[in-house]
Amino acid sequence: MFSQLPMYHRIGAAAYKADIQPTIDMMAALGNPERKIVCRRPGGANAQAFIHVAGTNGKGSVSHMLASILQEAGYKVGLYTSPHLVDFRERIRINGEMIPEDDVVQFITHHSSLITEKHLSFFEMTVGMAFDYFARQQVDIAVIEVGMGGRLDSTNVITPLLSVITNIGLDHTQFLGDTLEKIAAEKAGIIKDGVPVVIGETQPETKPVFLKTAAEHHAPISFADEKYRINDECGMMNDEIMSFTVDILRGNSSFLTPHASFTSQLTGEYQKKNIATVLQAVDVLRSHSSFLIPHSSLQRGLAHVVTNTHLHGRWQKIGEDPLTICETAHNEPGIRAMLPKLSEILKQSSNQAIKQSHLHLVYGCVNDKDFRHILQLLTSQFSILNFQFSIYFTQPSVPRRLPVADLAAAAHEMGIDGPTFDNVKDAIAAARAAAAPDDLVLVTGSIFLVADALA
Repeated sequence: MFSQLPMYHRIGAAAYKADIQPTIDMMAALGNPERKIVCRRPGGANAQAFIHVAGTNGKGSVSHMLASILQEAGYKVGLYTSPHLVDFRERIRINGEMIPEDDVVQFITHHSSLITEKHLSFFEMTVGMAFDYFARQQVDIAVIEVGMGGRLDSTNVITPLLSVITNIGLDHTQFLGDTLEKIAAEKAGIIKDGVPVVIGETQPETKPVFLKTAAEHHAPISFADEKYRINDECGMMNDEIMSFTVDILRGNSSFLTPHASFTSQLTGEYQKKNIATVLQAVDVLRSHSSFLIPHSSLQRGLAHVVTNTHLHGRWQKIGEDPLTICETAHNEPGIRAMLPKLSEILKQSSNQAIKQSHLHLVYGCVNDKDFRHILQLLTSQFSILNFQFSIYFTQPSVPRRLPVADLAAAAHEMGIDGPTFDNVKDAIAAARAAAAPDDLVLVTGSIFLVADALA
């Protein structure tokens, strides 16, 4: 798979196809497994039992939370996500368990001629493998994360029970468009006739796009942040648990009372928007399908999302004394969403230590990110907050990496200097060696950099 199939996350644009027809042809050759994953709609008609999740940021977290909640409700839940961090099989799970190695090998063996004849990409093949596996294992429902965009994404061969679009930001602009409106139009491509759609974040540039597309498809549409608010005073119970309450801003909820209390294993200010999106998605799913999701399952699903689904890389602690965190934020919207959490941690450390807390930033990225803007954003924010910081430049171990020498040279022109390391392991070791016990080491800039750190 890795050596012969074009893989976007390794080689970039050369693996991207602006064409969904190869996936349609592949599904037909596989016997259309996506049509075998069905449930009963209220009223008795069969429907494909999928939740389809798109968006610039947060779609992975939202997908994992929804899968965890459905699992806690007693359902057999398929979960398809991308990319993987350490093991390819992370992409295809049922109730948190990765697809067995034998199933991967057998799928490739049995369908090698199909893969070759159709000139399938790595992602197209993986989508086929996932749907085939979920159908054979007779899952009750599957949560499917979009890879890129939506309209032309290989996952967009399904007609789900519910579509979810988390938010829109400027990412993958060379493929999806250079404005928020254009990118929203691509993401809105997952909206199907009569299928409810939940939008996580209301944005003035994108709301008209979603309203127009939903109206054209007669799809009921709702905006999560207009219905739910996760309270700002949510606090940390410990380093790995967040507690919060929920306000209902408009109308009623089918399963929540005002100021309901929850905990989550996914922490950080940015997760509040994702949680609101999940709450609205569950509300709509309960109203438009036969799936029963009691309040207790919602509570347990959020509280145990990492345990249930094995999600990694979202503000994940990998070391102590000094606290060492991995975060998969890799574009400007993701970095901006991470900053409040970073500020919170640094302020807590400053209050507890005699000296001012010091941030040791391990940074590397791939070659299609606007890293200059991201570095400028980070360093200016640190200056505003008056935090001391050191930066350690490195590179992820994928062909798409931005070479660390190029990264450091460009940063030097911006007045940002730091040592360079050929791999993230050495960069983390240097940062931890230089840090005091009360300092913070943060590894960020690329999903693939975090993957290297975890590996």
